[in-house]
Amino acid sequence: MSWKEVWESHGGRIAGVTFGIGLGLIYLICGFWDMLFFALVVFIGYTLGKRKDTAQAPLFQWQELVSRLSGRWRPFK
Repeated sequence: MSWKEVWESHGGRIAGVTFGIGLGLIYLICGFWDMLFFALVVFIGYTLGKRKDTAQAPLFQWQELVSRLSGRWRPFK
């Protein structure tokens, strides 16, 4: 069985185990809470990158948010 066949049939499991080993090493080196923060940052980066790759709308409509806040909290109307 070639590596390509193994990767096609078990790619998700291989990636998951590799990810788990990586997080385990970070846990052993840095500690539990640092590992959780690192995992959170990686998850946020993955989610934003996936949204960009699939050309989905941004999470926040920045122009709308800025216009609402500037209209609401103008110091001198």
